[in-house]
Amino acid sequence: MPDTTTLSRRTVLTALAAAPFVAAGMSAARAEAGATAWTSGLNSSGQLGSGTLVNRPTFAAAAVLLDADQVAGGREHVLARVGGAVWSWGEGTKGATGRGVRTDSLVPALVPGISTATTIVTGHYHSLAALADGTLRAWGYNLFGQLGDGTLVARRSPTTVPGVSDVVALGAGRDMTVVLRGDGTVLAWGGGANGELGNGTTPATQTTPVVVSAPDDIVAFAGGRNHVIALRSTGTLVAWGLNSSGQLGDGSKTNRSLPVPVPGLTDVVKIACGADHSVALCGDGTVWSWGEASRGQLGLGSTVDRVSPTRVTAMPSAVAVGCGRDHTLAVGSDGRTFAWGQNDYGQLGDATLVRRPTPVVIPGLTRVAEAHGGRGYTVVRRLPA
Repeated sequence: MPDTTTLSRRTVLTALAAAPFVAAGMSAARAEAGATAWTSGLNSSGQLGSGTLVNRPTFAAAAVLLDADQVAGGREHVLARVGGAVWSWGEGTKGATGRGVRTDSLVPALVPGISTATTIVTGHYHSLAALADGTLRAWGYNLFGQLGDGTLVARRSPTTVPGVSDVVALGAGRDMTVVLRGDGTVLAWGGGANGELGNGTTPATQTTPVVVSAPDDIVAFAGGRNHVIALRSTGTLVAWGLNSSGQLGDGSKTNRSLPVPVPGLTDVVKIACGADHSVALCGDGTVWSWGEASRGQLGLGSTVDRVSPTRVTAMPSAVAVGCGRDHTLAVGSDGRTFAWGQNDYGQLGDATLVRRPTPVVIPGLTRVAEAHGGRGYTVVRRLPA
């Protein structure tokens, strides 16, 4: 007989996946036909997927790719899931595009050997895909053990993560990976010097999975550069890892090697992390942010870090949130897309290079279902008209 806890967790994940955007959650079904990946900002490695290396301060569709069910943005590379297949483009010198070569790709192309992916996630220079059978594939940079295969060897093509099964959700930071299994177990591996592994230790490298000391009701993750925010089925949050800017939201700037509660938030339905800031969307449509504010990424009109969640008031009710390294996006309930934070390469897509400390409307960008970003660029998944 199936375990009822596993069924309950999968039920929650399925409900989350039905919402417009889920940070690192499991996608339950094909997206509407014709959904496309749109990009803006820095294009130094082809991460805009436009076929050029020209930066662009406005959003446009990536070349070739159609019917995207999910997108994920690394530091300078992008993944898209199309059914069970995975496509990639952008920075490839460390193997993060998964195509057996160490060259950048200016347009989306198929990652060989994957046909049953159910969810994808990216770190800075590594990529992961969970498959329908619950196993996990990883590829890219591996200097800190972030691929979890017991080595520090970079992989240019997808490799199986040994001993990891029944994967239902994924998250990744700069050099670490975190997964949720169907029985509620949370596993982590990779760089843990700031407490990113969540098990009370701080190893520089961890090449195989360790158990995170997390509550047994985690349903989704969001990974920052060196921290993790986890959503519980109760609508509350826990966090661990680096806390130098208050990105854990626990009222301090103390690193945490074990998960700690994020006070003050209930009914959270979606989460996202930038490099050193965090964002939460609550069921009532309010958006909350905390952590580093030096580039306006909190949307609060200030460059003062916040160690506790603070409401972003300069926008209407929201239905989705997403982050790049130093910028944030939110989709309003009216269909408009808002963005704020660093904009030095046009990553906000508002046709300027002006930093925005409070939300601004992105002209013409509607029907956004999912938003991610990396260093100086943004990728969104846009539904057809």
